[in-house]
Amino acid sequence: MYTEECINTFLEKQGQLFPQPVAESYEAAEAFLEDCMAAVVNSIAEVREYLEDMGADVDGMTDEELEDASEVFALPDGTYLIVEG
Repeated sequence: MYTEECINTFLEKQGQLFPQPVAESYEAAEAFLEDCMAAVVNSIAEVREYLEDMGADVDGMTDEELEDASEVFALPDGTYLIVEG
């Protein structure tokens, strides 16, 4: 379900969301993303919609602020991974 690029990005940048690593290997990162049902969306507009649907107050946040949110990981292909901590 998650691309190699997605899993590797999370593995490298998990420190932006968690104070301690939650995954030490590619396989552990993939399992973690599956367990927490992380979402991959195609645009920052879809990030906003997803967070609103989950009850987050994102009114008034700029796109840049959304991209900087700790649970949002920008992927190299232009999509976004959203991981709820």
